[in-house]
Amino acid sequence: MATTDGPLARIKSIRLDSWLGALVSLVVGLGLYVSTAQTIESDAQNRFTYMARTVQSTLDGRIKSYADLLRGTSSLFMTTGEVTRDAFRRYVSGLDLSHQFPGIETINFAAHVVDAERDEFEARMLRNGDGQRNFSIMPASRRPDYTVLTFIEPAAIWADRIGVDLQARPAIALALAQARDSGEVSSSGTLVRITSTTSGLGMRLPVYRTAMPLDDVARRRAAYIGSVGIGFSVERLAKGVLDNMPKQATRLIISGMSPIEEAGGPPGTYRRAIYFDNHPEAGRDEAQVFRALLPVGISGRGWDIDFSVRKSSMYSGIDTALPWVAMLAGMLGTALLYALFQTLSSSRRRAIVLAEDMTKELRASETKLQRTNENLRRLAGHAESIKEGERKRIAREIHDDLGQNLLALRIEVDLLASRTGKRHPRLHARARLMIAQIDATIKSVRQIINDLRPHVLDLGLTAAVDWQIAEFQRRTGLACELVSHDPDLHVSDRCATTLFRILQESLTNVSRHAHATTVRVELAGDADSISMTVSDNGVGLPRAGSQKPGSFGLVGIEERVRILGGKCLVTSSEHGGTTVHILIPAADNLLAASPAAATEPAPAYDRILNAVPNAVDL
Repeated sequence: MATTDGPLARIKSIRLDSWLGALVSLVVGLGLYVSTAQTIESDAQNRFTYMARTVQSTLDGRIKSYADLLRGTSSLFMTTGEVTRDAFRRYVSGLDLSHQFPGIETINFAAHVVDAERDEFEARMLRNGDGQRNFSIMPASRRPDYTVLTFIEPAAIWADRIGVDLQARPAIALALAQARDSGEVSSSGTLVRITSTTSGLGMRLPVYRTAMPLDDVARRRAAYIGSVGIGFSVERLAKGVLDNMPKQATRLIISGMSPIEEAGGPPGTYRRAIYFDNHPEAGRDEAQVFRALLPVGISGRGWDIDFSVRKSSMYSGIDTALPWVAMLAGMLGTALLYALFQTLSSSRRRAIVLAEDMTKELRASETKLQRTNENLRRLAGHAESIKEGERKRIAREIHDDLGQNLLALRIEVDLLASRTGKRHPRLHARARLMIAQIDATIKSVRQIINDLRPHVLDLGLTAAVDWQIAEFQRRTGLACELVSHDPDLHVSDRCATTLFRILQESLTNVSRHAHATTVRVELAGDADSISMTVSDNGVGLPRAGSQKPGSFGLVGIEERVRILGGKCLVTSSEHGGTTVHILIPAADNLLAASPAAATEPAPAYDRILNAVPNAVDL
């Protein structure tokens, strides 16, 4: 029995081990199959989510481009006094809607008209009606006010809509009122009948009078003159979104809240309506599709996209076979699992190396950009130094050459006038007129010299600031106070010129924009820094600040300060008023304390000028 039981036991053991191994292999294979299938489905879900977000982003981008077109069209009516129908037609023709905005079927302007102005408005539109024999607001019943379609393009298709009162439909009237009070783009959600498709939507943007405040609802209502609008095809809006997707397996539904317009019913009641469905007749098994509900559009009308794709279309042939391959790999052993692990690990390593390379390139680009900015700043400083040097040279040449010639000419004419007083009264009168003309020319030359570079800069920064403040008070009549903590402040010529130009720019900003009554200039210096503060009690800075397009005043001040290694801070208080703080390091800018330099002796022609009555120094 022992001899027979031994082999049988071994055979049974081998069979048991085989079944156990097969069972373990089967369990591992099934586990890998389930895990792989779930991973593939998760990956397909991620791809679908990306597709859905892409569709949402594309639709949002197109709708935003429509809103931007509305804002551009509203600017046409805000920048000119009155827009004619021909001008509007040329404007729309220049937009090239068929190529640049293929989804837009029409663009129009609706004027806001009160009942008291209705007859005059109809007469004016009849005069500007391109030869049409009559014009009247439709429907013809009298109402307190109207929003009348005045211009509409293309006119050949939509001419019969001119004169339609949009406010006659309660839902559209409600949307127009909300847009007028908010100033934002709006859409009533009302379906628009257009020629190319059976359904379309409209968007409108209010237009306000130029230079009128729009701070609150009451002011926006007072400035309201009408609205610009577009009508676009939802089908053409969605065109192209589905071109790169499996058409038979992909379904896109665009829906939104559309007003229920019942006769005599109150406005503001909505129901969900479907604007677009590429497979309206198809059913849907929720278990067999990926589905996403995402919002699109504007004005909170509940525009939604219902995007779904059949799961089978998201799987390739490899995706279908991969769970079985994973199951076979698990049953064959850990070798293939390790190989798979190595494949995934190598992919991860390649991704890390790629990310590191991209990071290095980005850092190199940032370093290059910083170097370029520094070079531009040095170039700007060099150009500013050259410009100031040229100003100084031209001012000196005008003063030395043209000033002397004018002075000599005035002396000669003055001698002529003194010798023709009684004997030649007419010649004497002409000579006196020439003296007055020469004096006026001398004043103009002096003003030109001061604009280029005032001589008072040679007397020091404090004297130049004091002179500029006096000139500012004389020119504007505003009270201006100078507070100098160091009357004998000596700085380098470059620093003095920079602070003087900054003061000029700051005072110019005050006179043009601040609406101030008083200005205070504070100048101080110590062993560490030189500071200048210009403050006013005006209206303060707007929200855009120095970022206003086309405004370079504050930017120029900041760049001048940076060239000297200083800092510039512009502040504006809640109750009005603006303060410009300038802080420049004393190194290379503050000279050693010393008595004020003596004034250079006046040239000979200056002494002669002082001796001649009514003469004007340059």
